[in-house]
Amino acid sequence: MLAPISPYGRSKLMVEWMLEDAARAFDFRYVALRYFNVAGADPQGCLGQSTPNATHLIKRGVQTALGLYPSMEIFGQDYPTRDGTCVRDYIQVTDLIDANLDALAYLRGGGESLSCNCGYGHGQTVKEVIEVAKRASGVDFDVVSPRRPGDPATRRPSSPASTGRKVCSAGSRPATISTPSSVRRSTGSAACMPGGPA
Repeated sequence: MLAPISPYGRSKLMVEWMLEDAARAFDFRYVALRYFNVAGADPQGCLGQSTPNATHLIKRGVQTALGLYPSMEIFGQDYPTRDGTCVRDYIQVTDLIDANLDALAYLRGGGESLSCNCGYGHGQTVKEVIEVAKRASGVDFDVVSPRRPGDPATRRPSSPASTGRKVCSAGSRPATISTPSSVRRSTGSAACMPGGPA
């Protein structure tokens, strides 16, 4: 039983309900891929997130390491987790590409409609990700930590991205999906975006 813990999560579940109803009414099949925390960039390092004023942890850490911000803001260090910061299941963007292609192949092969999580079933804390960003960039930047109302300690009460069926087995490719790899790729893509770091 899915029990979203935020309005954002509830809106995603409502879309899945609408897809299920529409598929019954109009005779089509679908795969709903639940993305969690997308990270990284392409392996060549020149395609990545270019959103101005990004709030994504890895992107913001990279931008702070590049000197675009004087410090990195995280939202609390008093959660019931291994180091007091929130835990998130980050997935490498190239593995999401594979998940989309696998979903299409699954449907083309006659697969039934389904919803599935795109994640690895384990997460990193905010502090762990920041330490990786510092090591990958070689910059020891300042971190401040006011708590933000409404942030859950983990995305799921159990392990992140553990509920639901998976179309792809991304967990079998640890060299591609490691957080250090995602940070290094993000650092490279930020440095070579048109007009400089984005």
